[in-house]
Amino acid sequence: MPSSATGETVIAPDEHILTVQEALEPLYQKLEQEVEARLVEAAVDAGWSPYDALNAIDQLKKHDGLQ
Repeated sequence: MPSSATGETVIAPDEHILTVQEALEPLYQKLEQEVEARLVEAAVDAGWSPYDALNAIDQLKKHDGLQ
């Protein structure tokens, strides 16, 4: 098995148990929730209702093709 310069074992790509997508998906979802919470908070601080803020976020996601 190949080793890195620091002596740590590096697992070959064909030996990975998870795909990159499976490994990153929980982190991506956590970041997405954090971003959405901050956006709603900022919108509410600016006088929007939480409902209107969430609708605006949904529209932005649709516009950007994220939904």
